[in-house]
Amino acid sequence: MGSISNVMLPPLSALYRAVTQTRLAAYNRGLLAVTKLPAPVISIGNLTTGGTGKTPLVEWVCRTLARKQRRVCILTRGYGRTNAGSRVIVSDGAAVLTNAAEGGDEPFLLAQNLKGFAAVISDQNRIAAGKWAIDNLGAEVFVLDDGFQHLALARDLNILTVDATNPWGGGKLLPAGRLREPRSGLSRADCVVVTRADQSDQLVRLAAEIQSLTGAQPVVTSQMIIKSISRMNSEPPEELGSLLQPVAAFCAVGNPESFFELLRRGGIDPVFTRSFWDHHHYTQTDVDALIQRSKEAGAQSVITTAKDAVKLQLHKFELPCYVVNIEISIEEEDRIIQMVDAAAAV
Repeated sequence: MGSISNVMLPPLSALYRAVTQTRLAAYNRGLLAVTKLPAPVISIGNLTTGGTGKTPLVEWVCRTLARKQRRVCILTRGYGRTNAGSRVIVSDGAAVLTNAAEGGDEPFLLAQNLKGFAAVISDQNRIAAGKWAIDNLGAEVFVLDDGFQHLALARDLNILTVDATNPWGGGKLLPAGRLREPRSGLSRADCVVVTRADQSDQLVRLAAEIQSLTGAQPVVTSQMIIKSISRMNSEPPEELGSLLQPVAAFCAVGNPESFFELLRRGGIDPVFTRSFWDHHHYTQTDVDALIQRSKEAGAQSVITTAKDAVKLQLHKFELPCYVVNIEISIEEEDRIIQMVDAAAAV
């Protein structure tokens, strides 16, 4: 199977490159239309598939905007939801209106965390969703989630995230690697936020490489930190010392090892880890098998991400299940705040 992949994937990546470059050129030459919404748009995206720590940055930007009393709305495709072709109002800004299956796990998590701060709409047609939000929710500024390649919608600020632990997704374009477009695409970014900087020992070289492709645009570093840990379906969050250890860890995120490393750096060393495909829809069979393996490893509890927890509310756990709530900490955050404020004032 590996030898077949080695033969088949490079030609497919070459074809993907040709299609991607043709599409970019068409937008650059005005052959494909770009729509400007009658409200500021701030895009947050990446060059690779999988997790780059984008969602915590989306939440951070929304909170920054909300402090200025702006009506914020997140426009997202809602990857992995049950009816991808529909429009789902995940939150109207005041209340969460759907569930994770219908709205998507990340949009639902954002809706929960940003209740009272931002509306969330899952729709493949983000232009139409934006117009609807202006007319029906009074939206004043948009945050375009995973929008770096969504060139049909004009943006007033283009923020790109780069994961320090795997910045270029193996260095190859899809499907041979995880790059959505060549690294030269960095030139479109107004600023770059390097995520998980504390988990890399190549940060200086990476920053120099990014700067060579972005020119004079700001490059700032950030790290993920544990905001709180709570037991599944319980409030308020419990302190770290209340965890039943030994603990097993599991997740279905784009960069699972970064989550396990975050736990270790926080003093939680799992005796067993299990990762599923990003956006995995859990079954009770998955949970039962996970618990069995965890018990065999000597675990007295399990721990997962908040993104996973929103899909696990109705499942039964024979061991206590804890949920890690993560937030982003940005170095030189004032530079990003100034850019966000300026874009929102357009």
